[in-house]
Amino acid sequence: MQENLHRLQQLLNEVRAEDLHLVPRGPAAVYMHICETESFSMGVFLLRSGACIPLHDHPGMNGMLKVLYGSLRIACLDPLPPAAPPGARRRALLRSRQLCTPASPPCLLSPHTDNLHQIDAVDGPAAFLDILAPPYDPENGRDCHYYRLLEASAGPAADPHALPREVWLVETPQAADFWCGGEPYPGPKVSP
Repeated sequence: MQENLHRLQQLLNEVRAEDLHLVPRGPAAVYMHICETESFSMGVFLLRSGACIPLHDHPGMNGMLKVLYGSLRIACLDPLPPAAPPGARRRALLRSRQLCTPASPPCLLSPHTDNLHQIDAVDGPAAFLDILAPPYDPENGRDCHYYRLLEASAGPAADPHALPREVWLVETPQAADFWCGGEPYPGPKVSP
């Protein structure tokens, strides 16, 4: 399993925007579906400068994200026990805030590590290849949930920029101003 993951990371690290026939787009956020099987889904997100994919999760899923062009700031959090019912505040560990470019290795998430994350396009438009395994399946508990950062759980003397640190989150509906329109994928055909 670990060998397969390493090989996939190597292959993904070689993918470039040109390989997928991608160029920076207009002002809207766009999702291009590439393929989906029972085991995984693959697509590309194209974001305008300053666009944000709000803090969200991928329950029970593993994922890889590879920047194709532009720069992304990715904030990654881990949920902390105990699990909270929907709508209740929950604790999480803000583990990292990293700047990713096409030269960066793929960003990995697992069901327990970096599964909560926010993605911001900085300094211009950006695009990334997104692979989720297994794919979304709301009937089996694999549906995206959105969250809002409430506050740090540490006392007033704590450094608000120090990482890692505990924070509080609350589940929210998808933000009204976040919407990804779909466009046809222009790149080479992918067969699972």
